[in-house]
Amino acid sequence: MPTDHASSNGSAVVDTGHGNHNEDSPFLNSNESSSKKNDFYDKNLALFEEELDIRPKVSSLLSRLVSYTNVTQGAKEHEEAENADASRRNVPESPNMGTLMGVYFPCLQNIFGVILFLRLTWIVGMAGVVQSFLIVVMCCACTMLTAISMSAIATNGVVPAGGAYFMISRSLGPEFGGAVGLCFYLGTTFAAAMYILGAVEIFLKYLVPQAEIFQSTDMHGGDTAMLNNMRVYGSICLSLMAVVVFVGVKYVNKLASLFLICVMISILSIYVGAVKSSFHPPEFPICMLGNRTLVWDRFDTCAKTVMEGNATVPSQLWRKFCGSGNATSLQCDDSYFNENNVTQIQGIPGLSSGVIRDNMWANYLDKGQILEKASMAAVDARGAIENFGLYVSADIATSFTLLVGIFFPSSTGIMAGSNRSGDLKDAQKSIPVGTILAIATTSLVYMSSVVLFGGCIEGVVLRDKFGDAVRKNLVVGTLSWPSPWVIVVGSFFSTVGAGLQSLTGAPRLLQAIAKDNIIPFLRVFGHSKANGEPTWALLLTGFIAELGILIASLDMVAPILSMFFLMCYLFVNLACAVQTLLRTPNWRPRFKYYHWALSFLGMSMCLALMFISSWYYAIVAMGIAGVIYKYIEYQGAEKEWGDGIRGLSLSAARYALLRLEAGPPHTKNWRPQLLVLLKLDEDLHVKYPRLLTFASQLKAGKGLTIVGSVIQGNFLDSYGETQAAEQAIKNMMEIEKVKGFCQAVVAAKVREGITHLIQSCGLGGMKHNTVVMGWPYGWRQSEDPRAWKTFINTVRCITAAHLALMVPKNVSFYPSNHERFTDGHIDVWWIVHDGGMLMLLPFLLKQHKVWRKCKMRIFTVAQMDDNSIQMKKDLATFLYQLRIEAEVEVVEMHDSDISAYTYERTLMMEQRSQMLRQMRLSNAEREREAQLVKDRHSMIRMGSLYSDEEEDSLEAEAAKIQMTWTVEKCEAEKRMRTNAPENFRELISIKPDQSNVRRMHTAVKLNEVIVNRSHDARLVLLNMPGPPRNTDGDENYMEFLEVLTEGLERVLLVRGGGREVITIYS
Repeated sequence: MPTDHASSNGSAVVDTGHGNHNEDSPFLNSNESSSKKNDFYDKNLALFEEELDIRPKVSSLLSRLVSYTNVTQGAKEHEEAENADASRRNVPESPNMGTLMGVYFPCLQNIFGVILFLRLTWIVGMAGVVQSFLIVVMCCACTMLTAISMSAIATNGVVPAGGAYFMISRSLGPEFGGAVGLCFYLGTTFAAAMYILGAVEIFLKYLVPQAEIFQSTDMHGGDTAMLNNMRVYGSICLSLMAVVVFVGVKYVNKLASLFLICVMISILSIYVGAVKSSFHPPEFPICMLGNRTLVWDRFDTCAKTVMEGNATVPSQLWRKFCGSGNATSLQCDDSYFNENNVTQIQGIPGLSSGVIRDNMWANYLDKGQILEKASMAAVDARGAIENFGLYVSADIATSFTLLVGIFFPSSTGIMAGSNRSGDLKDAQKSIPVGTILAIATTSLVYMSSVVLFGGCIEGVVLRDKFGDAVRKNLVVGTLSWPSPWVIVVGSFFSTVGAGLQSLTGAPRLLQAIAKDNIIPFLRVFGHSKANGEPTWALLLTGFIAELGILIASLDMVAPILSMFFLMCYLFVNLACAVQTLLRTPNWRPRFKYYHWALSFLGMSMCLALMFISSWYYAIVAMGIAGVIYKYIEYQGAEKEWGDGIRGLSLSAARYALLRLEAGPPHTKNWRPQLLVLLKLDEDLHVKYPRLLTFASQLKAGKGLTIVGSVIQGNFLDSYGETQAAEQAIKNMMEIEKVKGFCQAVVAAKVREGITHLIQSCGLGGMKHNTVVMGWPYGWRQSEDPRAWKTFINTVRCITAAHLALMVPKNVSFYPSNHERFTDGHIDVWWIVHDGGMLMLLPFLLKQHKVWRKCKMRIFTVAQMDDNSIQMKKDLATFLYQLRIEAEVEVVEMHDSDISAYTYERTLMMEQRSQMLRQMRLSNAEREREAQLVKDRHSMIRMGSLYSDEEEDSLEAEAAKIQMTWTVEKCEAEKRMRTNAPENFRELISIKPDQSNVRRMHTAVKLNEVIVNRSHDARLVLLNMPGPPRNTDGDENYMEFLEVLTEGLERVLLVRGGGREVITIYS
């Protein structure tokens, strides 16, 4: 009974008799505990008190979970990121952002961007209202489906700050997570470059055109000069932004709301201007020559002549086309200018004008093609090439696919809410609602904008990318109210803000990937400076963004950006679909409005959009992701995140195993599925590692390999030893490059353990069909018969189980995986047909680089009554049909009398067997008697090249014989010891058994033939005779095998499993 004692402070302390067990220590950070509490739990949880250190109380667990905070994903797993000492940890501020401020507005700000202001009008002009609407619907549907999948993942448990990378890596594993995380990082980095290029374009085209450094020297050099200006100003802008991000990132976040206000005011001004245009269109005339659009800023008046006083004189436009010399004669060399009239039309006809009918269908242009209004009459005449610069022309060739790639970045940014999950009051509610509402809002804005642009603005103005026809005004600005400057200034600030946010987010994403330690070469980017900024990551981000800026074209950077984001979204959908279909027990998202079919549809749309927008960029992006995936797979750190790919592997394995269960494999599909029986020494080291080497050379990485070993003892006492043994085997398998599984079993007897392995290894159709076991070296010297009886019993069990057997003899002489045989032969001695194993094994060995250069020879034995010539022809034909290249030789064995050597050797074998079986000697006497026979045997033994009699310790200690002594037994023992020398003399006169003499004769004759022909072979494969049916002859069987293989360096004894394993049919 526990007794209560008074402590120094007067409180009661419970003495349980087991010491003071601190049951709260594993989960609670505080060491405080009251005596009443301990007393209470001792009385009510006494049944569990011995396990409370590994299985904590529910109250302890809940108190730990309540103190959980969303931490930034870093070098350690987020589960381990809490500091164990509560007193040293600052209590973090509780997250308090709601759906509106935490998710909805950040998503709006990230989705609305430079494309809306700079390119959407141009896309509508080129693709027409119908196709533009289709582009918007495709892109927005893709992001909406992705948002549904993302919402399911984000609400399936607590998502620490880490966004898409965290969700994908924890759902699909480190390989996919790292590959897609880097794609997302590259996408965010190129987004920064795109925003900077957009800001520079607004600055140079519409805000301060005078700031251009490079000026075009002729009409055709404008594009090159503009690109160079973009590169210079883009690089300057990037440098300034990087400094701002490094010095004051907190100010960037505070200014985010200001940038959002700029975006909202700009969009609002477009809607107001569109409504106003229906009854009072803004004045933005455009000048047309025939049906061609002219660049208005190169002349003042849209007319061929003007009135000066009472005289009609050529206008500035005339002088531009015809030159100053023809001004007095009013003659022009430009035929097109002569034949066509100059007219002025309204650039913004307004919503009620019906212009939408002209803008409904596509009007794609080639590079350099002049913008024409099809409905206007014009005389087709050839114009002067030097006047080409006066017309508004297309700067790039356009197509539906190109426009998809350019528009898609304007629908990205849906991850903004999940990236802020650490700041949300209720992330599992806010992320789905806020993200889906933001996508719905932006989709509505984009679709309505397409209709409004097509219904208010003249087609040639829509197709004018830079507003040359409307006096260098931003085209979308011409529609806005009250002034185009609202859009210009608002879009500039919003674009700069978006660029700053991309430069802020990308380095942190790279730092999160680097700190996860799954990509070794990125570790340096996981470090941050004293101010917490990821400096190295910021430098790399700046370098990659600079590459995008050097491209200098917004239209070329946008498709690159689209590829990386589409790749990211594709894997978000894949992650949701995999988790849903696998029905993982942990897959319990709070967001219920998802389905695997929607995820697959989203994934298919992402893939389709990738190849629609740019198939070559898609292949490059997938190639980059594939290279990163394989790099992480081979070089990255092992991570177990409970990801869906592991679950997918389990489901696929289960499905495949159930399919394999249908029946045994066809002969064409048969391959050796190995069970390698290993022996461990006292220190749990593999005794013969070359068995594993041989297995790896035979398998060449294919098929099933199970490595089994037996630990003698009791399972309850030997569990730790079993784990250590399995680890030792796994380490050796890794060294020898054996791909497979290991299993160590505990058994009271080694023989029983091996039987268990043979019966129970494998699962379903993936069971072993071949056993590889070592030869019991030193069995002759062993006074314990178990040293060889275990071997023979194993052979019998394998035969009974209809399994094939391979016994590599002299395995220590087998080559390592680093050796190469440049010549030599693999000799097959085909004595009896055993299912074709002897034919198949050399072919499989020759697939490995160690044996590849060896040639194969097949020997078969002919008796006196066999036609050896016909046998050789038949065997050569058979090998040809098997598609196996080998030399064929038929060895004739003539009948001969049994030699005195054979008779003497059989006699010696039986004498030794009788002596060890019948005589009960003490240890010292038994050694002396056995040595006598051994010495006699050594005198007559034929010299061999390599001896198999290696010293070996016994598999188990000699059994301790316990006897109850009586007077009769004592007297019998004395008589036995007295008559021992006499019994030994009787052994000398034993006559050998005739059947043993015949078997010994066969072994000796075969050995002579094999040694004569194959003494220099790299490997000899030989049929292994079966053990005798009568167990009394087991020791003789071992002697026969020794005689059969004497004098050979490497021998592989092979015994088939009773079925054909090779066929001549295709």
